[in-house]
Amino acid sequence: MEVKTSLLDNMIGVSDMVLLEPLTEDSFLENLRKRFDHNEIYTYIGSVVISMNPYRSLPIYTPDKVEEYRNRNFYELSPHIYALADEAYRSLRDQDKDQCILITGESGAGKTEASKLVMSYVAAVCGKGQEVNKVKEQLLQSNPVLEAFGNAKTVRNDNSSRFGKYMDIEFDFKGDPLGGVISNYLLEKSRVVKQPRGERNFHIFYQLLSGASDDTLKKLKLDRDFSKFNYLSLDSAAVNGLDDAANFRTVRNAMQIVGFMEDEVQSVLELVAAVLKLGNIEFKPESRCNGNDESRIKDKNDLKEMCELLGIEQSVLERAFSYRTVEAKLEKVSTTLNVAQAYYARDALAKNLYSRLFSWLVTRINESIKAQTKSRHKVMGVLDIYGFEIFEDNSFEQFIINYCNEKLQQIFIELTLREEQEEYVREGIEWTNIEYFNNAIICDLIENNQNGILAMLDEECLRPGTVTDETFLDKLNTICAKHQHFESRLSKNSKFLTDHSLPHSCFRIQHYAGKVLYQVEGFVDKNNDLLYRDLSQAMYKATHSLIKQLFPEGNPAKVNLKRPPTAGFQFRASVGTLMKNLKTKNPNYIRCIKPNEKKASHIFTESLVRHQVRYLGLMENVRVRRAGYAFRQLYEPCLERYKMLCKRTWPHWKGPAREGVEVLMGDLQIPTEEYSYGRSKIFIRNPRTLFSLEERRRECLQDLATLIQKIYRGWKCRRQFLLMKKSQIVVAAWYRRFAQQKKYKKIKSATTVVQSYTRGWQARKLLRELKYQKRCEEAATTISAYWHGTQARRELRRLKEEARRKHAVAVIWAYWQGLKVRREYRKFFRANAGKKIYDFTIQRIMQKYFLSLKSNMPSMSPVDNKWPNRPYLFLDGVHKELRRIFHHWRCKKYRNQFTEERKTVYEEKLEASEIFKDKKALYPSSVNQPFKGDYLEISKNPKYQKLSSAMDEKVLLADVVNKINRANGKGTARIFLLTKKSVVLADQKTGQVKTSVPLPDLDSVSVSTQSDGFFALKLKEGSASAIKGDFLLSSEHLIEIITKLHRTGAMAADREQLNIDISDEFLVQFKQDKVCVKFIQGVSKNGNNASCKRKNNRLLEVLVPSSA
Repeated sequence: MEVKTSLLDNMIGVSDMVLLEPLTEDSFLENLRKRFDHNEIYTYIGSVVISMNPYRSLPIYTPDKVEEYRNRNFYELSPHIYALADEAYRSLRDQDKDQCILITGESGAGKTEASKLVMSYVAAVCGKGQEVNKVKEQLLQSNPVLEAFGNAKTVRNDNSSRFGKYMDIEFDFKGDPLGGVISNYLLEKSRVVKQPRGERNFHIFYQLLSGASDDTLKKLKLDRDFSKFNYLSLDSAAVNGLDDAANFRTVRNAMQIVGFMEDEVQSVLELVAAVLKLGNIEFKPESRCNGNDESRIKDKNDLKEMCELLGIEQSVLERAFSYRTVEAKLEKVSTTLNVAQAYYARDALAKNLYSRLFSWLVTRINESIKAQTKSRHKVMGVLDIYGFEIFEDNSFEQFIINYCNEKLQQIFIELTLREEQEEYVREGIEWTNIEYFNNAIICDLIENNQNGILAMLDEECLRPGTVTDETFLDKLNTICAKHQHFESRLSKNSKFLTDHSLPHSCFRIQHYAGKVLYQVEGFVDKNNDLLYRDLSQAMYKATHSLIKQLFPEGNPAKVNLKRPPTAGFQFRASVGTLMKNLKTKNPNYIRCIKPNEKKASHIFTESLVRHQVRYLGLMENVRVRRAGYAFRQLYEPCLERYKMLCKRTWPHWKGPAREGVEVLMGDLQIPTEEYSYGRSKIFIRNPRTLFSLEERRRECLQDLATLIQKIYRGWKCRRQFLLMKKSQIVVAAWYRRFAQQKKYKKIKSATTVVQSYTRGWQARKLLRELKYQKRCEEAATTISAYWHGTQARRELRRLKEEARRKHAVAVIWAYWQGLKVRREYRKFFRANAGKKIYDFTIQRIMQKYFLSLKSNMPSMSPVDNKWPNRPYLFLDGVHKELRRIFHHWRCKKYRNQFTEERKTVYEEKLEASEIFKDKKALYPSSVNQPFKGDYLEISKNPKYQKLSSAMDEKVLLADVVNKINRANGKGTARIFLLTKKSVVLADQKTGQVKTSVPLPDLDSVSVSTQSDGFFALKLKEGSASAIKGDFLLSSEHLIEIITKLHRTGAMAADREQLNIDISDEFLVQFKQDKVCVKFIQGVSKNGNNASCKRKNNRLLEVLVPSSA
């Protein structure tokens, strides 16, 4: 039999408040305290889970715990949030009932963590598979993204949700998740521009500045220092236990998993940076001539950087901060904004930009996680919404939040009573009507379409004329003064009551959770939530990929003069849609309670918990639950738990479970008025009856435990005896086997020894015989060898003696012949000895000379003039000739390496040397500069494509020159082109050909002797090109231009060679007049460049710097 733990096993306090006896508020709180002190943070009220925030990690959320609560009855194990999540999931999967889990409680009670635990449990128990796991991961990773942009640190909670979130998770028929849809409600966008003391802005701002890389911050134009941004509070920028840098990396990873593209992430971060930059824009007043003040931006650097991030023209946004345009049907009125209005416009833009970005994020996440199939889905909704808020200063945001909680309390009461009643009807149990407080009157006070507070606020916002928060309060005093849940100073005074805790600018509402005092200041502005149309249109003009999507109303083509709906109207409509959605689903409740205000573990503040118990209506919930029957259980688990109390049902009941329970209850003699039988459950009216059953079960279990122990011990002893007996047989068998094996090994060893000795004796006998035979053979061989050796030595001595005799005869004969030759040679030696010695000496000297020359050869460079010194004077002619031959040889080697292009360049350089060397001061500086020719790359440059196509021949030279104007001596840039047939001057900007001169029309070229770049192209008189006169030009590449002109003329067989005139004065023909161009040295106004100046009609003076 499988042993299962139960809700009633090992209870600390009472696990289900329905069973609490006696039921008072003090006993309720004491039970919560007792369980909280023992780390039991979950308690039931029937099917409702109460969750106490422990403010620390507990080991109750492990994978083992998930498996423990999987597919278990709700009351089968101790209270846990997993039990509720499992019950909701199984009802959805098996019974095809849409579910919703409503998580309520005040800020800091743990609602967000509870929603995460529910989602993680459902993700853990549903199906597996690659696609399913991807959907689960996306659903879970949407939380870090929304928390970063929608949560903030408050005085009550370090991770407080500043928006309401409702997620519908969609499942298929197998219970596997298909996707989800997220709805958000009322982001607290006022936090963007202002935070209360001790609180922070939204997490994403601090995470971005702490966790982004230096390159990312540089691109976003941000600095890590929080103090440089006006929208970030500094007194609580750092939070203990909160690592903003690590959380930023988590958010980036989560966005990637959810499906955000890298450019989308970058766009989102740019908008966040833009909000920070927007907060740093400050204004100053500036008086106008009409006496009015208008605003001007103090420092435009932040505005410039923000405009660069969003792609907006700075002047457009600057004007939107200074002027406001009001449009009527047929006219526009533009008014200036003072400093206060400019700051209001700036903050309104920041709030709208951030809130619309948040809405876009939710929409983008929904696109990623939505179900792909169009078939019908099962739905589980998880509602994590702000809790009831009572602060020192309560404004419009708290009013809206508390209105939402009133609606949730109303639906909680309705659905709880309805569920209770439906269960009694389903089980056939008589139902007694229960009296309870219905907060519908409070909801009507707020949302009534005619006299409700929200309707009057909308009416006041839309009313023409002067509208202020005071006029709105006056209207409330007029219409709501007699309402029993509304109080104000005027309504109190009208009833002749004095309440000094109620200021004149406030009103008070008696909510279900207690009285809340609201400051009326800011109600009208926050409800209007206006953004000037100029700012919307400025945003729409941005080139940023997201801005146009966020501000569609800024499109000038779609101007809508209709006033946008108010914030209160939008929220009331959203809450109404949410309530309709919740009513279509089976509800499951988690009531979160905050144990203390210090956010510390092990501290239970009774007054704080008492207040939450009251406004959550938990006592009322218990009374509703206990009004009928305090405890109910299915027949099968009930019989399984208590069958040992009756001999007829123990140990096994073979009939139906209900009959077994009836036999059991009859045998225990429990009064019939204490219980009732339903169709599938037994209902117990009083908790004392249940506790009595539990006490009897405990006593019976002790007797059963003793019996089980006795049987177990007998079984264990017999099992031990049988095991020992079996072991003795095995040991004996193994020992006998071991003894026989040992004896066998001993005999085998002795036999082996005898055999080895016998084989050894036989081997030694055979060895002795073989050795004797071998010695006999070796003795005969040795004797034979000695005899043969003796015979050989005798023969050797005989041969040596014979050889010595023959050698002696030859030596004597040779000596005799030598003596005869020497006697004859003495007669001729003295006559020829001198010449031979001389020839030999000369030969040795030449050999030594050539070897020395070989080791001291100069380099192969033609410009290397080194050559070894001659060793002897008589070698002077040979030495010079060898030097000449070597130089010609290495020059030939060097020339053989030239390509045709390089050869042409050197020929041009050589020709330039012949023309200008020692004649032109500019020449030495041009020697080391290669002749490039096409300096403009005219064939490759698309700018000169038209000019290149106009050239029929190959362009030899293309450069920019200055054409000198005779009227003022100033130069105009022209493109100088040289081909084999003509010289072309073209406009530098347009590439249009201005002049084309055939080379045969050129008569000569005139240049100065100095270091300037001026030259004159003189045309032949009477030629067609001479009509406009000669050309006076200047160029940085003068040497190359004239060399190529001269070379081109020289290569043409049908043309005369071009004359080069080098002189410091020469005449130039300008149309009908001749002008003298004179070059002098001096200080030029152009620095190191030569300048031309007109002296008179007949003289142009070129001033050449002496240092040039």
